[in-house]
Amino acid sequence: MTNDETVLSSSPSLSAMFRLQWEEVQQSWVLLYPEGMVKLNGSAGEIIKRLDGKKTITELIAELEKDFETSGLQSDVLAFLEIADKQGWVKT
Repeated sequence: MTNDETVLSSSPSLSAMFRLQWEEVQQSWVLLYPEGMVKLNGSAGEIIKRLDGKKTITELIAELEKDFETSGLQSDVLAFLEIADKQGWVKT
């Protein structure tokens, strides 16, 4: 993933190999897959739970900035999505 209009207009979703689930005991979102589990930090969970395959990355960033009353999240969101893409957690 690179920081360009193609990426920002893409609509990623969670890969079919993973299932997002809230784990009450761990008080965090986790990605479940056949061989195990990935515990997500708060920011990663907030991003992943919003990936529906319809919302563009630009819309995702705007939603996060509105919900958390902040700005300037684009580089952080893109950096996380690049990692998530390399891990196979998301499909674009």
